Parts: sequence; structure tokens; C-alpha cells
Amino acid sequence: MSTPHDQSNPLNPEASPADDNASSAETIPSLEESLRQAELLAQEHHDAWLRARAESDNIRKRAQQDIANAHKYAIENFATELLAVKDSLEAALNDSSSDRNTLQEGVALTLKQLSIAFEKAKLLEINPVGDKFDPHKHQAISMLVSEAEPNTVITVLQKGYSLQERVIRPALVTVAKAG
Repeated sequence: MSTPHDQSNPLNPEASPADDNASSAETIPSLEESLRQAELLAQEHHDAWLRARAESDNIRKRAQQDIANAHKYAIENFATELLAVKDSLEAALNDSSSDRNTLQEGVALTLKQLSIAFEKAKLLEINPVGDKFDPHKHQAISMLVSEAEPNTVITVLQKGYSLQERVIRPALVTVAKAG
């Protein structure tokens, strides 16, 4: 004859239902332990998040500093090139010889130094004699009747300059008009 006690665990007729609950309680972690593990895991994630946030803040600050330095020192190479030009001009002023040819040669060499510095900095002349008038690159001062094709630049009163293909000073020009 079998008792309800025997039906609960057929392998161990002496085991009671209370014993089953006790063994399953030992294998399943307690709620307190689960909560503690979850809190530890949450703390680890929070710490990792704080480190990542600090890292991104540091990267942002370094990038801002790099940009500030780039703006601050962008002209450094050009300024270095201009120092040689200034030295040459000062030498010309300090030259006590009265030889006009020597002075003219020195000024020509100084202008060549300046032109080389401009080329290195991509500061290019706009000298449009004979070109079609372009209002983006030229500023017309006057129009004169000429045998040249209408809207053609016939004289340049002041050269223009572009920096990295951007006009920083338009050329002042006289433009031909039909007679």
C-alpha cells in the first residue's frame, strides 16, 4: 500500500515534500543574493560608463585644443617665409651705397622672395589683362571704348589675389565697351 508520502518521491520513499523544498532552495540563489549580484553588475556598468564618459570628454577637449592650436599657428609657415623678405628690406634700407642698380637688383630679389612665399602659401596673383571680365575676381573701375572685345579687361590698376582659390582681393580693372 502506498501513502501520499511515498508518491512525492518514488526513489526515496522516506523523503518528505518539505525535504524537496529545502533542496530546491539550496540550488536556487536567494533573492538577496540575486539582488546583490545585480547591484554589483549595475555598479560595474556604471563605472564603465563613467570611464567611457571621461574618455570621451578628454578626447573632445584634446580635439578642441588641437583646433585652437591650428587656428593660432596656421600662419606660422607663411610668417617664417616673410621673415626673409623683411630681412632683405632692412638690409636695403641700411645699405649706404648710392648705386641705384644695386638697390634695384636687391629690390627685385626681395620681390622674388616675396613671390616664392606667396606661392608656397597658395596666395596667387590675379592679373587678368585680356581676360573676360569676371565679377567674382575683378572689380571694374571704369569702362572705356576700345577695339578689344566688349567686357574684356584692358588694363589692371591693381592686381587681385586669391588664397586657396578664394578671392581675398579682386583686381581693380578697366573694361572694354563697344564703340
